[in-house]
Amino acid sequence: MSGTAPGGAALRVLGRPEADVPAALAVQVADLEAQAWPGSTPGHDPELAPRTLLLVDEEGTVAAALSLLHKEIRLGGRTYRAAGLSSVVTRTAVRGQGLGGRLVAAARAELAADPAVDLALFSCDRPLTAFYEAAGFTPLPGTVLVGGTPEDPLATDAPGFDKTVMAAFFTGTPARDRAAFTGVRVPLHPGTIDRLW
Repeated sequence: MSGTAPGGAALRVLGRPEADVPAALAVQVADLEAQAWPGSTPGHDPELAPRTLLLVDEEGTVAAALSLLHKEIRLGGRTYRAAGLSSVVTRTAVRGQGLGGRLVAAARAELAADPAVDLALFSCDRPLTAFYEAAGFTPLPGTVLVGGTPEDPLATDAPGFDKTVMAAFFTGTPARDRAAFTGVRVPLHPGTIDRLW
């Protein structure tokens, strides 16, 4: 996927395993995340096979970034291979130009084309629901993601949270699988680093 930034610079989507992102780009991503979430620690749990997607211009400036995290989820007697969006951020100077949405749509397309992924599943702040819907994800009414660990859970309906659970299903039976994930508590449990993606 390519395009042009508001200043005329061509943009391209670059996807790499997080550990393989070139240092100059990784530093920019860490800076963008620190601006968006002060005090956060850059990087993700290697156990979640993190993959970084970047929207980069010709000069190597990162306009937007996100991470894809992966794990298996056991629900309703089945094991699903899930991927979640995390750390979605757009450079302040180019916000409001559709670049973040373009990158999120590219992430959905990549996941849909990956035979090792059954569904995309993640939570977002409720005001961002329409942003993710525009990129092809849909809300799961009444669904709660339970993150953290079984011993120390963190759920999307915890006090003070105002989250929507978003999803896209890529299985051969998407309607059935959507029904299985709707209105239930999903044991995501990604661990202690990425407690709730």
